[in-house]
Amino acid sequence: MNPRLSTLLFSLLLLLTVSIQELIEACSCAPAHPQQQICDSALVIRAKISSEKVIAPSEDPLHTHKMIRYEIKQIKMFKGFEKLKDVQFVYTPFDSSLCGVKLEANNKKQYLLTGQILDDGKVLVHLCNYIEPWDDLTFSQKKSLNQRYQMGCGCKISTCYMVPCSITTPNECLWTDWLIERKLYGHQAKHYACIKRSDGTCSWYRGGPPPEKEFVDMSEP
Repeated sequence: MNPRLSTLLFSLLLLLTVSIQELIEACSCAPAHPQQQICDSALVIRAKISSEKVIAPSEDPLHTHKMIRYEIKQIKMFKGFEKLKDVQFVYTPFDSSLCGVKLEANNKKQYLLTGQILDDGKVLVHLCNYIEPWDDLTFSQKKSLNQRYQMGCGCKISTCYMVPCSITTPNECLWTDWLIERKLYGHQAKHYACIKRSDGTCSWYRGGPPPEKEFVDMSEP
């Protein structure tokens, strides 16, 4: 075999092997509408990141991997009052393959942080949580954090990837951003909440007046 060809084939094989390994080790999160991520989280806060520190693994079964501890300044809590009053630190895996999230610790940039509260009271955040720079949120998303999203936690939001796509239960909303815009976090994710009505059915709400006054058809988000 030609030496150059042999070298090229070896390089391609090595690149493919590395790519497959990275794919295997990569963090994987199922797509979820922001409302669903808020509902699934134990804690939702607005905060600045003051500093970060790498924490070595311990013998504690809850902390067997290297972690990053972010010191935060909590600005507002939207969810989690019954368990915590003021959050000073949040933890995330050091490795991105374990869904660790990298935040800017400059005490300037504000974030919306969602996460889980561990048995020892520590707050865990990762890439599968809904974590966004505060300034990147739409007006509707910010307003929905106060109550609107949580009003719809009894609803089911189903992602539509292809047609036909239809509801299977009365309390279901169809998330159609992918069908319409070919991206998950499009107009519907940024401007709509799925709210349960008095008759038990759920429908997309655009924002503005109280939910019972304005609902939109599920097929036209």
